[in-house]
Amino acid sequence: MSVLALQEYEFERQFNEREAIQWMQENWKKSFLYSALYAAFIFGGRHMMKQREKFELRKPLVLWSLSLAVFSIIGAVRTGAYMVYILTTRGLKQSVCDQSFYNGPISKFWAYAFVLSKAPELGDTMFIILRKQKLIFLHWYHHITVLLYSWYSYKDMVAGGGWFMTMNYGVHAVMYSYYALRAAGFRVSRKFAMLITMTQITQMLMGCVVNYLVYEWMQLGQCPSHMHNIVWSSLMYLSYFVCGLSALTYCSWPFK
Repeated sequence: MSVLALQEYEFERQFNEREAIQWMQENWKKSFLYSALYAAFIFGGRHMMKQREKFELRKPLVLWSLSLAVFSIIGAVRTGAYMVYILTTRGLKQSVCDQSFYNGPISKFWAYAFVLSKAPELGDTMFIILRKQKLIFLHWYHHITVLLYSWYSYKDMVAGGGWFMTMNYGVHAVMYSYYALRAAGFRVSRKFAMLITMTQITQMLMGCVVNYLVYEWMQLGQCPSHMHNIVWSSLMYLSYFVCGLSALTYCSWPFK
């Protein structure tokens, strides 16, 4: 692949993706442990908070949401620039099937940062529980399945990863910015919250489309993936889509 006409920062250039991929291949199953601890915290934390007064936590929540918003915005800009470059110079098939997203300039760091971020993002739920807010099923189901699938897929450098990660970075950039504004006390139109959920649902549909393209081109030997990954990814996206429609029905916007 030719060098991108886009400046690389030193930390991106120095990042060793081979060590990152090797570490994930050796440790990806730890995501099951983190998920189990997360589930235990949910049920234990809700039980503990039943007889306690809720915590305010407004300032920590602002800092938390703002940090994730900034991280997601930068990630969306960097991975988005890379994907636009591939699309305009190599075409749609290359953007879906090329594994260079995992080891190419700029994107290699942000691909690894993306999958690692799914572990600390579990902290979102801590604020919901400690503030005694409504915890919907889709919230914790989404957190667990994304963590498991991201770590499982990164180790194999499966096709479609560039699309999945870039879309998620973009949606999270808007979503966490919304959360930060709300936590800081700014009044944000409820229509904007619904717009975020519609964007999330669109992301789920796009994920299914990308999976279909991966499957079709995999049959021709042009997309490095495997059926187990495609099946699990498609089931995950379809379940989000169904739950997302339910979230719209019951006005639980935006879902996470």
